[in-house]
Amino acid sequence: MTSFLLQRLHAAGVTDVGGIEPATGGLAATAGLARRGDGTPVFVKAFGEPPSDDAFLAEAEGLTTLREAGGVATPEVILADRDLLVLSALQPRPGTEAFWEQLAHALAHLHTTTRYPRFGWHRDNWLGRRRQINTWDDDGFEFFAQHRLLRWLGEPRVQEALDPEDRAALQRLCDRLPELLPVRPACLTHGDLWALNVMATSDGRPALIDPAVSYTWAEVDLAHLWSTAPPPEAHVFFELYAELAGLDRDWRERMPILQLRQHLAVIAQFEPDWGAADLVRTTLAPFRQRH
Repeated sequence: MTSFLLQRLHAAGVTDVGGIEPATGGLAATAGLARRGDGTPVFVKAFGEPPSDDAFLAEAEGLTTLREAGGVATPEVILADRDLLVLSALQPRPGTEAFWEQLAHALAHLHTTTRYPRFGWHRDNWLGRRRQINTWDDDGFEFFAQHRLLRWLGEPRVQEALDPEDRAALQRLCDRLPELLPVRPACLTHGDLWALNVMATSDGRPALIDPAVSYTWAEVDLAHLWSTAPPPEAHVFFELYAELAGLDRDWRERMPILQLRQHLAVIAQFEPDWGAADLVRTTLAPFRQRH
């Protein structure tokens, strides 16, 4: 694995790297931590077979946009091309409540200062190894239904995992989204915000990696953190974020519906799916027809 990354670095003209330590946590690409000739550590990521020519370019753009438009700390992009992404190295996040309080402030600032009149993004990007469709739409319910939920039904693994009644139930849920979710504006979102994509800068501030950015509902980011076993010290994040972002009392009840998008993406890409199909069926249960 590390020799593969080293070959990619050398092919890209980064030849002052002698060795690479494997990095853990990523699911879609091969990654490692390299040290350059002057001692500077860099994070390196590559696909064995890239899902497209622009996957890393889109990721690099997302990192830059989150930092420049949203004020969120992200790694510096050193190199991004078809085969390779090289970023400045970050630190593991500290296991403290104070860190998660800082993240609540950072994420609430991102979501409340980047509101936008339309849903989508100026280009498609990537969620793992699958394309995230970002076609512009003025209607958030239609955007979420078509490009975040129903979009996954054509994936072979999803077709295998969900039976016809499951798929019909998902369509019924999509038809009822305006009843189930409040009207919310679009804002800049990270798009793949689970705990493993939260790291720290050298001075201990929260920093985000691996984005799949778009303008959509802020609670899409919140749902991903809420639903993917955040560490115990993260409990302070949710109450503080809800206060800072002005959420109503019912926000927790919406999390399973908003997280359907991520469960479907997991089913589409991974075997086993870590229980994602069961979670989808549980959320869809009220929308199945009673016979």
